[in-house]
Amino acid sequence: MNEPIIVPDIQVRTANQPPISVIGKTFGIYEWSGSGPDYLHVHYSDDEAWHILEGTLTFKFADRVVHASAGTTVFVPAGVPHSYHEANGPTRYLIIMTPRLHALISALHASPREEHNAIMRSFDSEILD
Repeated sequence: MNEPIIVPDIQVRTANQPPISVIGKTFGIYEWSGSGPDYLHVHYSDDEAWHILEGTLTFKFADRVVHASAGTTVFVPAGVPHSYHEANGPTRYLIIMTPRLHALISALHASPREEHNAIMRSFDSEILD
């Protein structure tokens, strides 16, 4: 990738413009909707962040629950247990992650739940509940 990528606000995008999906050398930015895994988990070597564009994501941490509405940015450093889900209807958000986390999520989506523990461990992550 040798050029910057500029994505206009959703109100001025063309009808055929896909959601944001960009992978650089050290992180990627993806426009997603929906929930993450329903289990508390930790990534030991990778940071992860979300910026909520529409709706609300509910984040569960070891010691609290946070409702992040549109305009909120959530940064989860490596080593912090977390999960997130749509609790109040549809959401749209940017998720910022390392290429390793993107590969992990792809592997999890392609595998049955009973294989998730082993997959998580192979990506220096762990399911905690």
